[in-house]
This record gives sequence, structure tokens and C-alpha cells, in this order.
Amino acid sequence: MKTLRERMIEWRKSEAFTRVEKPLRLDKARALGYKAKKGFVVVRIRILRGGHKRHRPNKKRRSKRLHGRKNLSMNYKFIAEQRVARKYPNLEVLNSYPIGKDGVHYFFEVILVDPERSEIKNDPTISWITRPENRGRVFRGMTSAAKKSRGLRSRSPTNKSRPSKSAGSI
Repeated sequence: MKTLRERMIEWRKSEAFTRVEKPLRLDKARALGYKAKKGFVVVRIRILRGGHKRHRPNKKRRSKRLHGRKNLSMNYKFIAEQRVARKYPNLEVLNSYPIGKDGVHYFFEVILVDPERSEIKNDPTISWITRPENRGRVFRGMTSAAKKSRGLRSRSPTNKSRPSKSAGSI
């Protein structure tokens, strides 16, 4: 039985995207919708910690264009889901969960579903993801992490998060 410390040493040496055979936290994965059947894929992703600062351009610009901007509205889980979705364009992101962090990286496992598999289409609990309106759901902010970062968890009328954060802050 490996400790988390030993695992993270291996994870740091491996690629940023690593497809894994089975989830590390099986209880959490099953609670989020994972099933041990064909059509479900689990990918471990490593992303850098720190501010979401965009890189400073190294060519000439006017001074107004040189400052780094931060996109603080997206949490790391949301960023991890989007990166995995770009890496695996034929799969849909179902959900994700954290598996560890160190001083430099966050590690997540992202659950992906193949909407073209007959096993997925015939399963009544997950067949909703095969419908056309659920294609590219991670890029439209429809996953759990995205809804949390957009402030859509509570139904309170006091938060100005609908129809969007920018529209609510007028």
C-alpha cells in the first residue's frame, strides 16, 4: 500500500494528463456518477498552483497592454475539467474531485463519459449525457465546479449572479 507522499512523487514525474484504470477514491467517484463499465474513463490531471495570472508578453506593446490580468472567477477544479475536455474532445466531462496537492501542483481525477458507446446510451441513469444539449457542457459552465464558481449554488435573490456575474454588477 503506497502512501499519498509516494504516489505524488510518481505523479510529479508522469505526464500532466494520465489515464488511469480505476479511480483512486472509488467511493467519491461512485458518488459523482462513475460506474465500472465500458464508456467511463478516469483521467488524472496535474495543474500548477498559484494565481491565475496570464503571461506577460515578451514583445513590444504599449504600456496599457503589458499588465498581467487575473481570471479569479474560475476555480482550479473548473480549469482542470476544461483542460481534460480539450485533451479528449470525443468524451464529455461528468464530474471531478481532488486527489492531492503539494507546494507546486494540484492533482484532480476527472470522470469522462463516451456518449457514443451503446453501454452509455442504454443506461437510464447516464443516457442524458448523450443528448445534443449536453455536448460541450464543461465549456458552457454546466458542471458542478463551474456552477459553484459562477455563484449558482444558492437560489437566494440577494446574490447578483444571474443572468451572469458581469450583468449583475451594474
